[in-house]
Amino acid sequence: MGSVYLTRTRGNQPAALKVIRREFGRDPDFRARFAQEVRAARRVQGYHIVPVLDHDTGGELPWLATAFIPGLPLDEALRDGPLPLPAVFRLVGAAAGALASVHAAGIVHRDLKPSNILLGPQGPYVIDFGIARAADATQLTRSGGFIGTPQYMSPEHAAGEQVTPAADVFSLGLIAAVAATGRHPYGDGAAITVAARIANTADRAPDLSGYPDALRPLLTRCLAADPGERPTPAEVAEACQEASGHGPGDFDGWLPEALATEIARRERAARQLPEPPPAAAPPPPGHPPTEVPPGYTPTQGAGPHQATTRTGTVPPPPGGPHAMPTAGAGAPPPAPGRTGGRARRVVLGAVALVAVAAATWTVARAGGSGDSGGTAGHGPTGAASAAGHKKDGAAPATPGDGDAGYQVVFKDRPFALRSPTGAGTTYADLDVPRTETRVQIDDSPYEIQYIGVSGIGLEFKTPMGRSTGRTARACQEGAQADVLPEQVRREDLNKGRTIHVGSLLCTRTTDGDLALMEITGMTPNAETGMPDFATKVTLWKKA
Repeated sequence: MGSVYLTRTRGNQPAALKVIRREFGRDPDFRARFAQEVRAARRVQGYHIVPVLDHDTGGELPWLATAFIPGLPLDEALRDGPLPLPAVFRLVGAAAGALASVHAAGIVHRDLKPSNILLGPQGPYVIDFGIARAADATQLTRSGGFIGTPQYMSPEHAAGEQVTPAADVFSLGLIAAVAATGRHPYGDGAAITVAARIANTADRAPDLSGYPDALRPLLTRCLAADPGERPTPAEVAEACQEASGHGPGDFDGWLPEALATEIARRERAARQLPEPPPAAAPPPPGHPPTEVPPGYTPTQGAGPHQATTRTGTVPPPPGGPHAMPTAGAGAPPPAPGRTGGRARRVVLGAVALVAVAAATWTVARAGGSGDSGGTAGHGPTGAASAAGHKKDGAAPATPGDGDAGYQVVFKDRPFALRSPTGAGTTYADLDVPRTETRVQIDDSPYEIQYIGVSGIGLEFKTPMGRSTGRTARACQEGAQADVLPEQVRREDLNKGRTIHVGSLLCTRTTDGDLALMEITGMTPNAETGMPDFATKVTLWKKA
């Protein structure tokens, strides 16, 4: 379909940028299919789902940007052998929960397979709705054809019949079997041969006698020939939770050490992306590719049938569908598209990894366009960039706590900072105060991000320190002298190591004011696995 680039948002967060290959972008049918992917992905929200940040389906090279998950594709993880059975149950249970979110949006994934599941430290994520079809949409296939991966199709899909959400449950059953043993229930052979066996399930069911006893009942139900006899995703998730003994948000130590180590390496590599160069005009036709900058290693796309990674003297960048190009050979970076009547200041750019001969292209996007109704490149209220930005909503400064040359704007204002679900982020603006829980491109108006992906937890966009008192002077001194780490990870938050009830946190805001946030309560959130904070915020301005 195209290439996937590891890039940055305007807020300097890593993102995955999928760009259609030029020859496919010229095909009206394929372009329609890509537009279908975007519409499908934007409707799906939930835990273990990778959210869409922005898109443009009308430009010369349509693209889709999603949150970046520095995980390991399941098909890669299985190259070294099957997973332990407890990990399989947690994997399948979480994937079933993701499917429930997909189906709730009226969508059938239709291409669930190991390479479309990413393993991360906080559980698996279902990705790639590239061939997903809304239940009421028109079939976008030519006569006699179908879309999907034959080895992981349901019998009705392989036979060219109507596909329902139950087809995804069948695919999940196949994934469970392969993840637990490395063996496909329908045996080896060419893809079309395996698909023919699957299509014939009603006459010849697969032999499941060699699979673990604890898993076999679930496989039997999921792989039923009749879609009506298969369990719902919610039933699968419940069965897996009972079998594993772990709740839906509990993924501490869920993977073998070798896999956890590799995922941690990819997380570190993603955090060490070089700073993007200044945005520049795209190269003219025929312009040679940019020379490979130090530290880059051109890499082929991940997946069961892709070429292996090209290695060099430096460690390869993070892999997987959300970090490496999907072998879109020769695909150039996206050119600026039409504005469509909306000024959209999306900078998806400048750091892209793509295999093109032995070089990489640098993606620089100083502006974007598309048919989205989102607010990419802007804050939720149409805020401008950080430079010269002034937020609305704060009351005029009034005399009060005037020490250190400051005046009180508001004092002890109740403020809730709730943990985000799935791969979302809660953005906190202490000048108002307010929060926005969504996926955003521009984080410039905010002092705090509460991030749900990969156990990141709290991330401070302005230096945050601990105060010894509630006055402006004490707050100013704490913000300068007792500065917290830039990130406080999930495990530290849950154990109250760095932040706890009674903590007085101080920072100079993006508007240049002084903010004190007192933690008055911490409530565990079973859905997110991180605490919700009750706080009181005081804001001072220079007198």
